[in-house]
Amino acid sequence: MATERVVIDPLTRIEGHLRIELEREGDKITKAWSETTQFRGIETIVKGRDPRDVWAFVGRICGVCTGVHSVASVTAVENAIGAHVPKQGQLIRQLVLASHGIHDHVVHFYHLHALDWVNVVSAAEADPAKAVEFAKSIGSTWKLNSEAQFAKVKKTLQDVLASGQLSIFTGGYWDHPDYRLPPEANLMAVSHYLDALAFQRSIIRISTVFGGKNPHPNFLVGGMACSIDPNKSETVNQVVLDQVGDWTREIHEFVNECYYPDVRALMSVYKDYFDIGASSPNMMAVGMQGTTYGGSLKGRPVSTPNADVKPGVLLDGDFRTVHPIDENKIKEFISSAWYQYEDGDAAGLHPAEGETEVNYTGPKPPYKWLADQDKYTWSKAPRYDGRPMQMGPHARVLLAYAQGEPTTVRILDEAMLKIGFPLEKMNSTAGRTLGRAIEAVTNAEAMLNRVLPEFIEGIVAGDYDVFDGTKWEPSSWPKDEVSGYAFVEVARGCLSHWVSIKDEKVSRYQAVVPTTWLAGGRDPQGNLGPYEHSLSGDGKHPLVDPEQPLEPLRTIHSFDPCMSCAVHVLDPDGKPLFQVMTQ
Repeated sequence: MATERVVIDPLTRIEGHLRIELEREGDKITKAWSETTQFRGIETIVKGRDPRDVWAFVGRICGVCTGVHSVASVTAVENAIGAHVPKQGQLIRQLVLASHGIHDHVVHFYHLHALDWVNVVSAAEADPAKAVEFAKSIGSTWKLNSEAQFAKVKKTLQDVLASGQLSIFTGGYWDHPDYRLPPEANLMAVSHYLDALAFQRSIIRISTVFGGKNPHPNFLVGGMACSIDPNKSETVNQVVLDQVGDWTREIHEFVNECYYPDVRALMSVYKDYFDIGASSPNMMAVGMQGTTYGGSLKGRPVSTPNADVKPGVLLDGDFRTVHPIDENKIKEFISSAWYQYEDGDAAGLHPAEGETEVNYTGPKPPYKWLADQDKYTWSKAPRYDGRPMQMGPHARVLLAYAQGEPTTVRILDEAMLKIGFPLEKMNSTAGRTLGRAIEAVTNAEAMLNRVLPEFIEGIVAGDYDVFDGTKWEPSSWPKDEVSGYAFVEVARGCLSHWVSIKDEKVSRYQAVVPTTWLAGGRDPQGNLGPYEHSLSGDGKHPLVDPEQPLEPLRTIHSFDPCMSCAVHVLDPDGKPLFQVMTQ
């Protein structure tokens, strides 16, 4: 059977450009290469700068993961200089991280991933009354599931189709034979797609209230820049708390009544995707979404929505046994990436000693084929004890499940029973998609019933302190060179930032982000990165029509790629180190 080469470029657009090169035989993928072709960056621009300013620069690593890099940065600097954020300041960060995590999951599913499963064109033929019945049948109690609403959406779709312009739905593979939902299910899903657009307005207000703006809310080494004073209109007061409470309840309602039922129903129809897209059988997380460690993972987190879920790795497909994490076993490799290390391409460097030296050896764009060369991507390849690792919502769900976290156990057990799949199949395209929705439920639950009430109780008790100023002045810092690091569980997985400070300035900075772990290429031992493994690990991943590569889109989108996070280097003077054109 002849080998055919297939290129998907770009596979992602909003969060940086990802190119996938494939080889297929028949209708199955046999080899895959994950190629980050966008060269951009922030990381080295902070070298020589005041550590208190770094969060504002690295926060611009991504505009979608807004705020999470800033939290990791201030926590790493606090760890280095010995600052301790007051409890109320940490709870505010928790609220910001929780709202961002849920916002990211909802936006990713409805606006970046759902249309891999939902046929928009088919929805224009649906019966609105039957769409209401379908919504009831899957357990969706969303308040906008009405015949009038669905009829309105149908009319809008029909008008768009009649115009010959698909607007935001342009570019879909709407005649692909593997769209399986009936028209009524498609209509319901498109209606919820539009509802999710409106829902975003509420959820981002939380980070705006506490961070002053969105995207890129404000943070502060030592705490938060907002203040609490019930007697002033321009601070966090009772009016603000009432608004945050309303928005948090709205989040809980949307996630439980709309988002999770939709995902569970979709994965029931596409159940075979629990057997498609399995990747590296190793998972890593430091806790549930929002958990933040400043320094050693052997100590206590500086902030977490659930202290009962400890850091851990799950190895070799055993998702019931949790092994402790040793952060000293993390290394980044460049054998497939356009960088160079002083010790050569076979070396692996710990992030605390990381180097980012550009060495582009690829062809002049536009590219025809990159995979003929050993180096084919701008993304490094992180490894844990030599192993490729998956991370993200499904990894956190599996870690929480293995440790018996009650809400996670209840929801995942229910999903496995109703859909009909074993725990091991969470390592799959469908498993990653379902895991994200399950985490949105547990995150909303923690936000509404634990984090926000604890924050309000503190205010009622008179605790208004959100900032530790004892370590603000550089004169209070250690005189010798010091280093710090932070791990934060953010929407796409385990994020870590590593900083060294000398003479009151940043002397070294590295960020190891979830998408780098997932999108990185082959290491010196030839181990595939997780994206690559998910497409070609078993030689069975389908690709029926190279002109409509819907199946690999479903799998890679299930990771929620963010290529802007994966590549982050820039000349300290703001000049380009190397210019690469993408097309």
